[in-house]
Amino acid sequence: MDHFRNKIAQRLGGESFGEDTVIYKFEKIKRLKAEAAKIMPELKLIDMGVGEPDQPADETVVAILNEESGKACNRFYSDNGIPEYQIAAASYMERVYHVKGLDPFANIVHGIGTKPILAMLPLCLINPGDISLMTVPGYPVLGTYTKYLGGEVYRLPLTEENDFYPDLEGIPDDVCRRSKVLYINYPNNPTGQVATDDFFEKVIHFAKKKDVAVIHDAAYAALTYDGTKPLSFLSMPGAIQVGAEIQSMSKAFNMTGWRLGFLAGNPKLVSAYANIKDNTDSGQFRAIQKAGVYALSHPELTDAICEKYSRRFDLLVPALNELGFHAKKPKGSFYCYVEKPMGAKHGVQFNSAFEAAEYLILKANVSVVPWDDCGGFLRFSVTFEADGVEAERAIINELKQRLGGLGLTF
Repeated sequence: MDHFRNKIAQRLGGESFGEDTVIYKFEKIKRLKAEAAKIMPELKLIDMGVGEPDQPADETVVAILNEESGKACNRFYSDNGIPEYQIAAASYMERVYHVKGLDPFANIVHGIGTKPILAMLPLCLINPGDISLMTVPGYPVLGTYTKYLGGEVYRLPLTEENDFYPDLEGIPDDVCRRSKVLYINYPNNPTGQVATDDFFEKVIHFAKKKDVAVIHDAAYAALTYDGTKPLSFLSMPGAIQVGAEIQSMSKAFNMTGWRLGFLAGNPKLVSAYANIKDNTDSGQFRAIQKAGVYALSHPELTDAICEKYSRRFDLLVPALNELGFHAKKPKGSFYCYVEKPMGAKHGVQFNSAFEAAEYLILKANVSVVPWDDCGGFLRFSVTFEADGVEAERAIINELKQRLGGLGLTF
């Protein structure tokens, strides 16, 4: 007899936990990559599906970690963070996003990456029956925890017809009455769309009118191109009254595995998060936070990262358009989001984005991420591994050759 047969919580499926045979998208893609490696061992994978930086943190940041990691003063738990990090975060928000007046100790608390912050925020806000408004496609963690707590998720489709912004006016009144949280993410994963002053003003108006909290996931906020300035939700009048923003070190400073970021915004919400966090973890390693202080104090480190991604987009977008895609260079993030092809030569038809992505992997050893939430789209990332400009050009030329040989139809 399975001792834990009747002990797993219902939020995870109860007695049926572990019996689900559904294979999720990213696991399917992982398996397809392994299959392609067997089919085409001589053909190196071109991975355009990676959602994390292709290079490590700057050597100056690493040097601070090396220097601080062995110091006796850094061996202690940091709990809700070291004051130096909170002060640096407040200064960073003013310097990069022109958000003035943040109190480092009332408006900011660190987190062990964006994901745990998003997991904890529903514990601050959601009661059984409450609704979280979630943009889709997108990062699901806040919605997953909403459901764990007995809440519900109402999906806000990001469609090309609406420029990949949510239709806040179209939310039914009965849904709004039960809604507690609006989750948004700009620059957006996967669409690459960026926020505007006008969009954020509409969000703030909606939040006040419908009495909901706003959580802005700003993981990609510092990655913008061609004159588009980084924009924070908190830079808008009234924003701090209705919500908070999550800033990440992962994308802006290539510190993905370091697990460091911060929540900034409304003091009551930040305090509630700090309370949950204090009962959940003991804080990120102090040496990592001190390296984070250095990074936040040198936002110019992000400039070189943006320059590289912009250069790669300038190679990728024309190549995709030559192949028949309808690609546009995004103003932010490191994703290019394009409609899937209809099919390929020899009468092959793609009924979904996943079918198209599967074909690209198995026939050309090119990996992308499919999204079928709101129509069929493929996400190409410019975080593919390439050491220098010539290597980038070589990869894009190889991509064109491989996909060109498939005879894609649009």
